[in-house]
Amino acid sequence: MKFSNGCWLQKEGMACFPPAEVYFTKIEDSKVTLCAPTHKISHRGDTLGGANLTIEITTPMPEVIRVKTSHYLGVLDKSPKFELNIDENAKVDVEDSDSEIVIHSGNAKLVITKENWSMTYYNGEEKMCSSSGRDLAYMKTNWRGDAYVSSYDDDAYMRQQLSIGVGELLYGAGEHFGPFVKNGQSIDIWNEDGGTSTEQSYKNIPFYISNKGYGIFVNHSGRVSMELATEAVTKAEFSVKGECLDYFFINGPKMKDVLSRYTDLTGKPALPAPWTFGLWLSTSFTTNYDEETVMSFIDGMLDRGIPMKVFHFDCFWMKDFHWSDFTWDSRVFPDPEGMLKRIKAKGLKICVWINSYIGQESPLFQEGMEHGYLLKRPDGSVWQWDMWQPGMAIVDFTNPAACKWFQDKLEVLLDMGVDCFKTDFGERIPTDCVYYNGMDPEKMHNYYTYLYNKTVFELLERKKGKGQAVLFARSATVGGQKFPVHWGGDCWSDYESMEESLRGGLSLQMSGFGFWSHDIGGFESTSTPDVYKRWCAFGLLSSHSRLHGSTSYRVPWAYDEEAVDVVRFFTRLKAKLMPYIYKTAVQAHTHGVPSMRSMVLEYTGDRMCQYLDRQYMLGDNLLVAPIFNENSIGEYYLPVSENGKREIWTNFFTGEEEESGNWYSRTYGYCDIPLMVRPNSIVAVGACDDNPEYDYADNVLLRVFALEDGKTAKTEVYNMAGELDFTAEATKNGNTIVVKTDAKKPYRIELVNCDAKSADGAVLSKEGNSTFLSECKNIITVEC
Repeated sequence: MKFSNGCWLQKEGMACFPPAEVYFTKIEDSKVTLCAPTHKISHRGDTLGGANLTIEITTPMPEVIRVKTSHYLGVLDKSPKFELNIDENAKVDVEDSDSEIVIHSGNAKLVITKENWSMTYYNGEEKMCSSSGRDLAYMKTNWRGDAYVSSYDDDAYMRQQLSIGVGELLYGAGEHFGPFVKNGQSIDIWNEDGGTSTEQSYKNIPFYISNKGYGIFVNHSGRVSMELATEAVTKAEFSVKGECLDYFFINGPKMKDVLSRYTDLTGKPALPAPWTFGLWLSTSFTTNYDEETVMSFIDGMLDRGIPMKVFHFDCFWMKDFHWSDFTWDSRVFPDPEGMLKRIKAKGLKICVWINSYIGQESPLFQEGMEHGYLLKRPDGSVWQWDMWQPGMAIVDFTNPAACKWFQDKLEVLLDMGVDCFKTDFGERIPTDCVYYNGMDPEKMHNYYTYLYNKTVFELLERKKGKGQAVLFARSATVGGQKFPVHWGGDCWSDYESMEESLRGGLSLQMSGFGFWSHDIGGFESTSTPDVYKRWCAFGLLSSHSRLHGSTSYRVPWAYDEEAVDVVRFFTRLKAKLMPYIYKTAVQAHTHGVPSMRSMVLEYTGDRMCQYLDRQYMLGDNLLVAPIFNENSIGEYYLPVSENGKREIWTNFFTGEEEESGNWYSRTYGYCDIPLMVRPNSIVAVGACDDNPEYDYADNVLLRVFALEDGKTAKTEVYNMAGELDFTAEATKNGNTIVVKTDAKKPYRIELVNCDAKSADGAVLSKEGNSTFLSECKNIITVEC
């Protein structure tokens, strides 16, 4: 929300009440409280009126500083609270002098000047951001020129503006499909069902991250308005309606450190089971299908050598007008239990579409209404409208009995053979309704999706066990990353939508989410075979991969026979990459660093990476650059190291080497994509290409790329339970490479582009430009 009229004036009717000074300081073990009047106190009479701000500062974990600014402390707070992992009793390290207050939290530091209000955040002695003057303020939007703020009305806001330095760029704020760099954007943190081609977003997160190495998390569940270098082009502004503003400064110094600490605070992503990384195939949305259709798709994929892993039934597995009743439409699925058994006999998992909206024709509507499980209007009647399902109502997840009721209905499906759920929708949540627990409906609008997905995820964990629960969710808020996986929503079927989908996914994963997917081939309309094949390469080099559409099927033979080859090739490639991909997933789970990383996250110091949003790092070592044009041209940039040194990157498929610091452009066939390997890398490649589930350590191939003199490359291989199986490292000194592992199972090594002369501890062979080592011991010495 914009309050000002240029640099000096406020908009008509706006009044600004910033802190003028620190008048009192109260220091306790775990909190510093400041009395900050909004006008100068020259004599005792100045204390007899006027707005006063109470500012509470805590340090709930190392490198994190929390600032809570309130006007009226007595306002009834009916907001749902994000589930944060904080130590309320953490001691605060504070220095208090006549002129300033300094709060320390590790290397993070907040300095507040007393006489003329200002606040500055530091990492050590390096300034990160600051505010002064009118930046932090209590705002009134219907001001009549009264001498004092006299009452709490509906026109009150709190805002903070933090400085943006020269060359500073901001990222995140959730899954947004516009420009990747958020400078110059007005963003409302407000979930909406708007597709992927507008300013609206399904997943809004009140968190942004700076390339300077810090993040800001606004701890408000309702609408947060962000003006990022807009109202004031050198400031990042965030404002909320009401009498209180609560936010966290999260220090780095690296962007990855910020994400790790943000997810320490809001929750780490759960570790998805290995089977979830296989290929998912959907019925699509409004297509006609029955068991015969479904089995023809499954058999068609398997007969063509495409090792799909999950079959998804979209909305019309239930009877039309009855969504959601969680009952199979007997007209087309007369034997659902038998059908599910027949599908599972082919080695597949099963996903079914659900949402939390109950159409009036559903038998659950009457049941939910009678027991008070549905959102209500202020007059006590059930809240209904005709959007999506005629007369539909919405489940009230603030009612524990409604949560159990919802879970009980889904449990029947799990007992029948269903493995997971696509938790669709959750964005069009009304604000003119009444919740069971009395929460403010405006503050519940974004938060609703958290309760919805949590309810379903907890059921899956209880029934399937930890590590086996997975969702395919569209909406999210803070903490939603704990319930993976999320997908990008309803995109069109063209290159522009493919590109905007990647932007949205990278922004989401800069906001604490570890895993992300998208509708391969596009959702709305039907893509050309060309777009479909390029999207398949991109989709199968994403964290999770699903073929899904709206009005047409997404089986590859519906496009052309070459599409079959493309889907087969990249599905099998992903299966072979599972030792590497699952290591990446474990990192996302344990450290909060996403599986698909923007180039600026991985290479913050390379200024060329700051705006790059058409390529990404899949884990630590693989650079993926999807092809976004019908001319088969792939373009990508190879970043330089942190010290600016140019290095050698290697084409994963061909072994061709290219120097970093340059752009490259060439044409690619459909079974090809720019897939480049970072120097000094070990990429673990599995022995299986027809299933994402296997023993990743058994006969794994450790591919060693561009090992530089004096450098050591390392990797880990995990088992399917996410437990460390073995580690490996390769060190080069002169013409000697020493490989050390603690492997307990047979493994092989490929020294890419290395013409080795001898090996002690392994059997050496040559193939092309690579040296292969087999019958490997745990210490191998290679002479090149």
